[in-house]
Amino acid sequence: MPAQLIDGIALSQQLRAEIAQRAAALTAKGKQPGLAVILVGEDPASQVYVRNKVKACGDVGFHSVLEKYDADLSEAALLDRIASLNADPSIHGILVQMPLPKHINPHKVIEAISTTKDVDGYSVLSAGELLTGLTGFRPCTPYGCMKLIESTGVDLRGKHAVVIGRSNTVGKPMGLLLLQANATVTICHSATPDLAYHTRQADVVVAAVGRRNTLTADMVKPGAIVIDVGMNRDDNGKLCGDVDTAAVRDVASYITPVPGGVGPMTITMLLMNTVEAAERI
Repeated sequence: MPAQLIDGIALSQQLRAEIAQRAAALTAKGKQPGLAVILVGEDPASQVYVRNKVKACGDVGFHSVLEKYDADLSEAALLDRIASLNADPSIHGILVQMPLPKHINPHKVIEAISTTKDVDGYSVLSAGELLTGLTGFRPCTPYGCMKLIESTGVDLRGKHAVVIGRSNTVGKPMGLLLLQANATVTICHSATPDLAYHTRQADVVVAAVGRRNTLTADMVKPGAIVIDVGMNRDDNGKLCGDVDTAAVRDVASYITPVPGGVGPMTITMLLMNTVEAAERI
């Protein structure tokens, strides 16, 4: 039997309905959740991303601020603006869209955001809170992946999970979240000599490297859960992930499609972090 598709769109809608209820309750108390999104430059993909984030805020009853700046904005001016938003009680989350122009240090920008408003979960403190098991903001994409896995009803305790990729935004925090769920975790990367050796042992595989067909059917343990974080294009320009989905679906028990899997969850978890930030104040 082919693997069951994990519908990220349906799960996202379900979670956004919950977020909207929580936002309405806060708004009734005079504390409407607020998200500020900053875009520097004219990157086309970034413009789409920020537009979608602002629309999502409106859909769940958030207050949102979208600030667009020319690519020649100075680093000092951006840091000053972040400082102002840090002090604004109507703003509970601050997101600076990446990538930034080369003359601006992204690490400095991320660290300038108040830790109480770091709803992207990218700061050093947020990473440390995740590492040590404290309550903090989880990076949105791996947070969404965990929700997708949870939706299968499979208990991760004692399961072997393999993460392909070691980025600070997905791979590393994904591994930590799986550890928190009591999985046994292996993180593989470009220097791993035999990737298939590890993935064939995995009850859960999360592929997050940005290269199509990284995970093929012969690399998957029968019955495994496969989460595809990749966003690539095939030879015909069609959107695809890191997994050979058509073939792997005949082996796995659950699999996320691309599109319609992890993608819809990322903005949803940004909204989740923002409403949590408002609730904490």
